[in-house]
Amino acid sequence: MILLLESDKACADDVLTHLSEEYACRVVWQTSLPDIDAYNNASSPSLVILGRGLSQSQALAYIRQFNALPILLISHVEQAEWASTALGAGVNDYLLYPFSLQQLSQQITRLLNANSLQTQGMIMGSPASRRLQTMAHRVALADAPVLIRGETGTGKEMLAQFIHTNSMRKSGPFVAVNCAAIPESMLEAILFGHVKGAFTGAYTGQVGKFELANHGTLFLDEIAEMPLSLQTKLLRVLQEWEVERLGSNKVIPLDVRLITATNQNLKEAVSKGYFREDLFYRLDILPLVIPPLRQRREELDSLIAHFVQKHGDHTFAHAVKLSPCAQQALLAHNWPGNIRELENRVQRALVMCRGIVLLASDFGLFACPSGQGSSVVAPMVRSEHSPVESLQESRKHGEFQHVLETLRSCRGHRSMTAEALGITPRALRYKLAEMRRRGIIADDA
Repeated sequence: MILLLESDKACADDVLTHLSEEYACRVVWQTSLPDIDAYNNASSPSLVILGRGLSQSQALAYIRQFNALPILLISHVEQAEWASTALGAGVNDYLLYPFSLQQLSQQITRLLNANSLQTQGMIMGSPASRRLQTMAHRVALADAPVLIRGETGTGKEMLAQFIHTNSMRKSGPFVAVNCAAIPESMLEAILFGHVKGAFTGAYTGQVGKFELANHGTLFLDEIAEMPLSLQTKLLRVLQEWEVERLGSNKVIPLDVRLITATNQNLKEAVSKGYFREDLFYRLDILPLVIPPLRQRREELDSLIAHFVQKHGDHTFAHAVKLSPCAQQALLAHNWPGNIRELENRVQRALVMCRGIVLLASDFGLFACPSGQGSSVVAPMVRSEHSPVESLQESRKHGEFQHVLETLRSCRGHRSMTAEALGITPRALRYKLAEMRRRGIIADDA
């Protein structure tokens, strides 16, 4: 059943007529909130369409009622900014009036098939991520080049796989190449292939990545690292959709969807002469931007649970919990390495933990004992020139974290803390002084 919520009869007529002719399911038109409750409990609609006749406050009320169902919002062009914002409030997508009936059909079909959407393990727990998923699914249905921008560790390759898996090319290959990980002298041969004897050491012929990705998707990560000489050849391939192996004059036709990614500002690279402007405009047809983890901290719990299930012992992974200090430290951390850093820290925590409760120190983070939310201090990050942390130093850090969490649980009362730790108040004062000296806690703590 499709449920159309529209208070304006004139606005509803065209939509009702089209839906009745196009889809075999029942279409119900309702206008008031009490009717929504009845249908929500009895009929369980598979799609909700919010019409133009609703005010923004009414629409938001409806959205909250149906936040577990696919929702299509129909809005006026003048409300485009608000409609875009509504994506973060539970709306799956929107159309701006006027629109064609074909566009309406495409949106409805896509949303009705939303249950079959392959998420590739992506966690979409924030408004920004849900908007990105909606855009990525739109992009997947097209066949033009996609440029993904995002900081290191945000999951650019995972998003590229999501696009491929939900595209018409999903039965074809997905081939990934990191342009920064391959020496410049080898990158051309790897991308375009070569014949035997094309260069010194070419004892056999080799199929290039473009050929391997034929009828599928080629993902070029860190595209900004590609040398200018190779950018010129890539541009020609994108113009002609054919390739020649090194040392050969044979033209090989291509049918490839190209997805590229970068953690750099390509417009700035163009202005500085590091990247070809014409190639940039060839790649930037369907741009997607992945927000960093620090801008979507509400996803931390879901991501941590996902990585605990992925890397933890299945016999206790479901019982793992975070200590209050660990939660505070994780929320306060800036996550410069984004999701990749979080996964690494979860793996560390699962190895270092002494039970099912994960402490801040297990993640390599420290939290101050103060009751204020701003008491979290910097994580234990070593300089790349520093020696590897010794076992004795690691144990010392664990001891400090235990002292801090005990002090916090005792609400800062030092005598009670010393008693709980089984040490004298004088020994506790010594440990706190050492932590202040190391910069683990503030001088006034």
